[in-house]
Amino acid sequence: MGEGLPHAWGGLRGGHPPGGNSVRRRLWLSAAAVAVAAALVAAVPLLVVAADRDAGLLALGLPLLVVAVGGAVVLTGMVAQRAARPVEELADAAGRLGTGDPRPVGRRYGVSELDQVADGLDSVSRRVTNLLTADRELAIDASHQLRTPLTALSMRLEEMIAAADEPDVVREEGTAALAQAERLAEVVTQLLSPARRVGAGSAGLISVDKIVLQQITEWEPAFRRAGRKMVLIGESRLQAYVTPGGLAQVIATLLDNALMHGKGTVTIRRTQSASSVVIEVEDEGNGVPAELVSRIFERSVSGRPEGTGLGLALARTMTTADGGRIVLARRRPPVFAVFLPRNPPSGRPKPGRSGPA
Repeated sequence: MGEGLPHAWGGLRGGHPPGGNSVRRRLWLSAAAVAVAAALVAAVPLLVVAADRDAGLLALGLPLLVVAVGGAVVLTGMVAQRAARPVEELADAAGRLGTGDPRPVGRRYGVSELDQVADGLDSVSRRVTNLLTADRELAIDASHQLRTPLTALSMRLEEMIAAADEPDVVREEGTAALAQAERLAEVVTQLLSPARRVGAGSAGLISVDKIVLQQITEWEPAFRRAGRKMVLIGESRLQAYVTPGGLAQVIATLLDNALMHGKGTVTIRRTQSASSVVIEVEDEGNGVPAELVSRIFERSVSGRPEGTGLGLALARTMTTADGGRIVLARRRPPVFAVFLPRNPPSGRPKPGRSGPA
């Protein structure tokens, strides 16, 4: 994005417009020429008539003519400066935009043509700002989404190395590592897909149990090393309309959050209502500080100084994209609840059996 902007605006580079002084000078020269010509056209015939009648009037009129011409030149210079300022400011804004600085013009001049140019530049500035922000957020989100499956894959490989003399364990861990590598490939595909950029999802009716069990399997080595465990309770055979990769990332974020910030046993509870499947993740830690409760899902908000503050914000974005929501159901001990839609999005028919009635 940034590389294309300078080409789009050609030679407009630097903090000041290259042709600003030239515009002001041309305006001044043109206006001064007109003013001087008008003064001469009006004054010369009067001076000729005055010279015929009285030489003293000519001696008095010549200095006045010089003063009038000088005043006209000064006045036209001031007018030219004022008239050129909007053009210079617009050129300066275009130059900044060409160097990747999308600050808006921020003012209007009361001239419809100039105001239209200013509106156009401000519109482009906002769009460039939005695109740059989206690109930065994509890079940040991608790094965070890739970190979780990479960590899980690394733990599986370490388990394989530790159990090198046990073929059955190596085979089991190798199978799990292969599954994690495939999920990593799915995450990369999702990040690069045009659907992600336009906010469109690929939500379908999936087994919630399958995704939850997959995440428990992936995170079990990390919890075992920390001397902790995970417990799965509640209803089974639940289904919801979500994106499989998105739900997996949300659950992984909550388990990672419980591992890093929580304590004791992590309980994963599954329930359902008429419209939602609910997944609750609870641990026995100190919970969320009271001052962070209202902002816990905002970007860059974390309960620890070393935290990135991206996980829960990204989880909320992905859950919302599937028509669900994620909330902090209880502050201490912490309980995070994910609500997933049981019904298809509006406009999509609910799958059912086909055939004669």
